[in-house]
Amino acid sequence: MKAILENIKLNKGNSSFYAYRFQTSVFEFKWHYHPEYELTYILKGKGHRIVGNTYEYFSDGDLVLLGGNLPHTWSGKLKADLSSEAIVVQFSKEILASFLELDECRAIKKMLEISSRGLSFSAHENLISKLISITENQGVERIMKLISILNDLSEMEYRIIASDTFHHVVSKKSELRINKVCLFIQNNFYTKITLKQVAELVYMTESNFCKFFKKATGKTYSDYLNEIRINEVCRLLTQTENSVSQISFECGFESLSYFNRVFFNKKGITPSAYRKAASF
Repeated sequence: MKAILENIKLNKGNSSFYAYRFQTSVFEFKWHYHPEYELTYILKGKGHRIVGNTYEYFSDGDLVLLGGNLPHTWSGKLKADLSSEAIVVQFSKEILASFLELDECRAIKKMLEISSRGLSFSAHENLISKLISITENQGVERIMKLISILNDLSEMEYRIIASDTFHHVVSKKSELRINKVCLFIQNNFYTKITLKQVAELVYMTESNFCKFFKKATGKTYSDYLNEIRINEVCRLLTQTENSVSQISFECGFESLSYFNRVFFNKKGITPSAYRKAASF
């Protein structure tokens, strides 16, 4: 499955940028990209967020700013008694070009440049209120609200999401291959997945696949798979009372000693200590 180019120009109509609030039964997997910046706030929902080469768990309050052409998707799990809701703001570089040349906007300009790797924020009540109102505002007031939101974000602490080793896959053939592999891993990480299995999925030898995957994602295949598994482990450690060993096997680890070693390397802490710290 390749990342789909989303045409924001068609969606925004006569407005200079696109801002909307939507509700759905579940966030469906839609691996896509677009040249516009995107600010997404999750009002309600849980699942996994994939940005570039990073796979992370998300929940209510997830706030992310993405630079142009950065592949991404939010994918949730369907629950009959729950719905998901988000606010999305998409805007082009062109509508802010002159504005960003002002000395007063240096912080915003720097933030937008860094957003090429994706930025994660913790939203405060005032910012959330602005995000909600921008979907309701019209005319100049709407543009002023966008600038105000960006200014607030530029003054906040943030966490860079995608690693600096991430590379956009330019080749359409490579794009098709890497997305097919990543989607397969997402849907099957809790089972035993061999290198030979994923290599054959895209008709490559194991050796060529390893080189291809590292070049496309900045990570080895095993490291990428372990990262997905460990993120799911962290979710289960904080949301269930299952034993550490049970969780490790549920997430695809066949050896408890190997799991403990990988977890410590990724998180710098033992699974038990992680669970204890998360309970406070």
